[in-house]
Amino acid sequence: MGMAVKVKMLMAARGLTLSALGERMDPPTSGQNIGRKIRHDNLSESDLAAIAKACDARFEGVFVLNDTGMEIR
Repeated sequence: MGMAVKVKMLMAARGLTLSALGERMDPPTSGQNIGRKIRHDNLSESDLAAIAKACDARFEGVFVLNDTGMEIR
């Protein structure tokens, strides 16, 4: 499973749109920019770390939700 699919699963678990995810990222980015990276499965490790932080999760090659411990592999 590609990281793009995992990011989509993380977004679904948090109920986030691309725009909302982009706004939460540090530095903030547009939904269009993050959507393009997801569509092309072209996410850097720093992108994935920023996405995890924006979703209150850890990135360890898998996403782990801090509040529930749920892992998205």
